[in-house]
Amino acid sequence: MKRQFEIWRYTGLMKAFLFICLNLIWISNSAFASPVSYELDQDRSRVSFIYYLNSEPRRGTMPVATSEITIDLANLARSSVRVSLQANGARTGFFLATQAMQGPNVLDTRNHPLIRFESLRVRPNAQGAEITGNLTVRGITRPVTLSARLFRQNAETGGDPSGLSIVLTGSLRRSDFGATGYPNLVSDKINLRILVRISPEN
Repeated sequence: MKRQFEIWRYTGLMKAFLFICLNLIWISNSAFASPVSYELDQDRSRVSFIYYLNSEPRRGTMPVATSEITIDLANLARSSVRVSLQANGARTGFFLATQAMQGPNVLDTRNHPLIRFESLRVRPNAQGAEITGNLTVRGITRPVTLSARLFRQNAETGGDPSGLSIVLTGSLRRSDFGATGYPNLVSDKINLRILVRISPEN
């Protein structure tokens, strides 16, 4: 029994050691990186938002139309993001709420089918980075700040070993963009959680 425990402990230590070495190699290589353009993996990326209907949280989704992402792993401050979302493809989870959201009193997707975000500043921090940029909804542009965490994809789970995963989180007030419909039913604050999987452009 003692010998089995020693073998298990040794195996666990070796796995931990290899994991640390691989990440140190990746980080060391990143230190000599230059800005790289990445393309979005739409099938493995998710744009989701949480709104409150009668004080109950509801989750919705919105597809990405286009993206231009450049990341400098050696100096994240030199990175940039430009993304367009298909507001007319947004879904709330049930039909009537989706219709109301796309209607003229909220997103007005007939006249404004796209939502755009363009970064202005990237500030690295202990958790990843803060990305401040201009968000345009219904033709109205306002500054927003998103928190970003950066991960290396795991090839063992189907990821691209040269790719990255980015989790963006933040919140906004829809009234700031003129999306003021149904204030007695739907909260003003909208929470965002965006999972982006990207790979270097060929």
